[in-house]
Amino acid sequence: MSSKRSIFEEVGAETPRATAPKGGMIDAGKRGARGAIRVWLMILFALVVVMIAVGGLTRLTDSGLSITVWAPISGAIPPLTAEDWQREFDLYRQIPEYQLQNQGMTLAEFQFIYWWEWGHRQLGRVIGLVWALGFLGFLVARKIPTGWTGRLLFLGVLGGLQGAIGWWMVASGLTGTMLDVASYRLATHLGLAFVILGFIAWYVFELGREERDLMQARRAREGKLFGLGTGLLHFTFLQILLGALVAGIDAGRTYNDWPLMAGGLLPPFPFDIAPVWRNFFENAGLVQFMHRVAGYLLLIFGTVVWLRARKSPNADTRFRFNAVYAMLWLQMAIGVVTVLYMAPWQIAILHQFGAVVLWVLILRARFGAGYPTQQSIRGTTA
Repeated sequence: MSSKRSIFEEVGAETPRATAPKGGMIDAGKRGARGAIRVWLMILFALVVVMIAVGGLTRLTDSGLSITVWAPISGAIPPLTAEDWQREFDLYRQIPEYQLQNQGMTLAEFQFIYWWEWGHRQLGRVIGLVWALGFLGFLVARKIPTGWTGRLLFLGVLGGLQGAIGWWMVASGLTGTMLDVASYRLATHLGLAFVILGFIAWYVFELGREERDLMQARRAREGKLFGLGTGLLHFTFLQILLGALVAGIDAGRTYNDWPLMAGGLLPPFPFDIAPVWRNFFENAGLVQFMHRVAGYLLLIFGTVVWLRARKSPNADTRFRFNAVYAMLWLQMAIGVVTVLYMAPWQIAILHQFGAVVLWVLILRARFGAGYPTQQSIRGTTA
């Protein structure tokens, strides 16, 4: 403990002082596991992107109901014998999808859809394992920077919740007369996947720069543009949920003309399901119409945001929003092609991947508006 200094002591007097770490206390955590944690999060990010793609293909191949039980631990081992396969097939033949749609399916055909669903669930287990090993490893080694333990734990909680919602979604298609899972549950499942992806991406952005740099950059935050970026992010999330509703009832394979629908502005019989509220989730024409209109409005709002971003004094921020605007147009074009060709799986999965790219680009642009990079007087990035 240092001794008290007299208030009359001369400023220039020789006094022993503790030497501050090079770069300051704020940056001290940067030399720890900050970079390693960022790499770990990037691996998780890549796995979640693959998970979204595999989930989309599982839906497009009608494989999601092939496994009728939820066994988080024992389910990691697939059927190994003929008896095991027959037992799984017998369980599948008891659900409405088989009885009302797939009567006469062979064991080989069942195995095809089973492997898709098993791979989807197995990838979820792998993601959970990668998170757990990384988090516990950094925690035990005390390498997690100050303030980050809760954030990294939060990702694990979201992952566990996602697994539970996945089973909640599957369970909706195992009874009654359902041929698929409930579309609103599918939208919840996909929406949470994008939330998880968004948090991981944001954390990667933050860990990519020193804390001192972020604190300084925040003083130059473009508040208006940051707010518009937030609005664009929320609007895009709504459009992603509507896209999930479209996928949930195969609405993209109906009304395959554009810009009209069956020759009119509105699809025929948009409210023919009772009660009326069910049409917004189950009427293929109305659901596709909502997705189309939301897409047009999103493009208009994206144009407003882009025009505002062009006034940014920061060249890097302008570039980020340019990328968002270009991807908006590309995603809309892919969506039109998806409709015109009746949503073949190759184009449909490309459209879903486009949503991932757009989502991350918006997050990146929003981060750039919130924490602008330093640039020289000439406007180039420092």
